[in-house]
Amino acid sequence: MTVLSPAHPAQTLTGEPVRRGTPEYRRIGAALFLTGFSAFSLVYCVQPLLTEFTRAFHVTPAQSALSMSLTTGALALSILITSAVADSFSRRRVMLTSLLTAALLNGLAALAPTWPLLLLCRALEGLALGGVPAVAMAYLAEEIHPRDLGAAMGQYVGGTAFGGMMGRVCIGLLSDVTSWHAALLVMAGAGLLSAAGFALLLPPSRGFQPRPAAPAREHLRRWAAHLRTPGLGALFTLGFLNLGVMVAAFNYLGFRLHAPPYALSAAAISLIFLTYLLGSAASGWGGRLADRRGRRPLLTTGLTVSSAGLALTLLPTLPVIILGITLITVGFFITHAVASSSVGQLARRDKGHASALYLLAYYAGSSVIGVLGGLAWAAGGWPPLVALCAALLGLGLTLTRQIPRG
Repeated sequence: MTVLSPAHPAQTLTGEPVRRGTPEYRRIGAALFLTGFSAFSLVYCVQPLLTEFTRAFHVTPAQSALSMSLTTGALALSILITSAVADSFSRRRVMLTSLLTAALLNGLAALAPTWPLLLLCRALEGLALGGVPAVAMAYLAEEIHPRDLGAAMGQYVGGTAFGGMMGRVCIGLLSDVTSWHAALLVMAGAGLLSAAGFALLLPPSRGFQPRPAAPAREHLRRWAAHLRTPGLGALFTLGFLNLGVMVAAFNYLGFRLHAPPYALSAAAISLIFLTYLLGSAASGWGGRLADRRGRRPLLTTGLTVSSAGLALTLLPTLPVIILGITLITVGFFITHAVASSSVGQLARRDKGHASALYLLAYYAGSSVIGVLGGLAWAAGGWPPLVALCAALLGLGLTLTRQIPRG
């Protein structure tokens, strides 16, 4: 989803747009895949470590989840700010600085001797990473020929999904055989290597020309106009609810499965994140079906599938719980794919500002509902958490009535 409107979409300043099949296209695709992989593996790598943090720092499960919530909350704020000012800076420089800074901060988090210092590193990491989603897709729109843009976007989005999954899986496996400190350091090293690969692979920009940032009041005017557009406010709220429920469920699933009668290791729990593979496939299916049947029916489908998955997780049988988590994941990806694409369709102008608002709500949901999920967990474990998430998904279902069928 494009956050920044490209300065010169499909118009090059020093040559023709890059076409698929050329060496330059392959270099751009590989560089942006590494960007998405690195950024989102760093964001989500602590999720399998929440149980480790409770023991290492003597904090509650809700407090341990702040290592995720502060990162995504800072990321939400950073995306909004960066989207307003990034047209004044080199796309390449913004992304490279974001990747390098975030990787270094992840390394510092691994070495943090106290809980507040670890949280500070994670919050700063979220601020640093805002430069990636804020400019990556705008960069592609400026450099790649319109006929080949979809495939290039797919490589970047594939990198983000793969990074989010592998960051969780690898960190769980590594922490089981080493320690959480070493696992975070390995992820930091992988982030630095990805940044180096990005710098070596990405060719000089052809289609970007820096321009002065618009006044703050102009950005506020554009954002306010989108909030008044029918359907957009509901889509922003859906993004907030959808990711928030997903993150809350996965945050505290580890605590449930780590305790008796399951007593699963961190490595075993991290393998559950492989359900993202099915979710990624479902997002493509949902997007294509929405084009034929309309956005509202598919949004309803995604939220209903997630709700069914939540209900299944209440049962005590491990295979049924995993099936439930799989359905939550599939439903999340269907809803996100349709909601995010619908934002661009409903926004009549300044689509980049509309996308920035969606991402702000999306990551803010991860932060806020992640914390609320911790309070529900503390109140009585998994059943109150499921009740909270089910109520939020129910709210999402009522909001779909405000969205044009499309």
